Amino acid sequence: MAAKNTPGEFDYNSTRSKLLLTEYGRNVQNMVKYIVNLPTKEERNRYANVVIELMGFLNPHLRDVADFKHKLWDHLHIISDYKIDVDSPYPLPSPEAIHLKPEPLGYPNQRIRFKHYGKTIELMIAKAKSIEEPARKQHMVQAIANFMKMAYVQWNKDSVSDEIILNDLYELSKGELKLEDNVNLNKVEYRTPVQNARNNNPRNNQQNRGGGQQNRGGGQQNRGGGQQNRNNNQNRNNGGSRKY
Repeated sequence: MAAKNTPGEFDYNSTRSKLLLTEYGRNVQNMVKYIVNLPTKEERNRYANVVIELMGFLNPHLRDVADFKHKLWDHLHIISDYKIDVDSPYPLPSPEAIHLKPEPLGYPNQRIRFKHYGKTIELMIAKAKSIEEPARKQHMVQAIANFMKMAYVQWNKDSVSDEIILNDLYELSKGELKLEDNVNLNKVEYRTPVQNARNNNPRNNQQNRGGGQQNRGGGQQNRGGGQQNRNNNQNRNNGGSRKY
């Protein structure tokens, strides 16, 4: 009996080893695996430099990154699972440094006295309180008050008196910072953005389009009248040429 042809095992990606760096593909990983098993270091160095050039060709966007070659050599060691033994021109990377996780950032839980001024105002006030030179300290306090007035107008979208700003400054500084009563802060007004009424009025746009349609219609009538005049002239010419 003839032997039955049984298909061999199919090579699926799910049965292959995991791609360590997918941007270089399966072929580069197979090349690196081949280099790892080479017997002599001279051969490994020669083939490793060829693969480095190929990796740079496959990812040209890395050329804009600082230490371009250094990054490629690090990727070569990562693809080999840190098993390749070659003379690298850069320090060898370690798995601990590659997979190092950053420290979690703490969420600020500080209470803000006036949220429309923000935390920055409180930091500026603390800085102004530490200034010892009187003239410089007075300029700093006035700049803080002007900034507070601008922040208040942006939040409330209305005018605010200088007295309210000075009282808030006095409260935030716990009575340590204040301005003289005759000091006038910068004038700040909130202006509502003005839209172009000509472009945003649909009735005007509709009327303009309607007027243009009428003008085109009038032109059509004029062209029709000109055609009628030419026909009348032709009839008169034909009538004048007849002989009775």
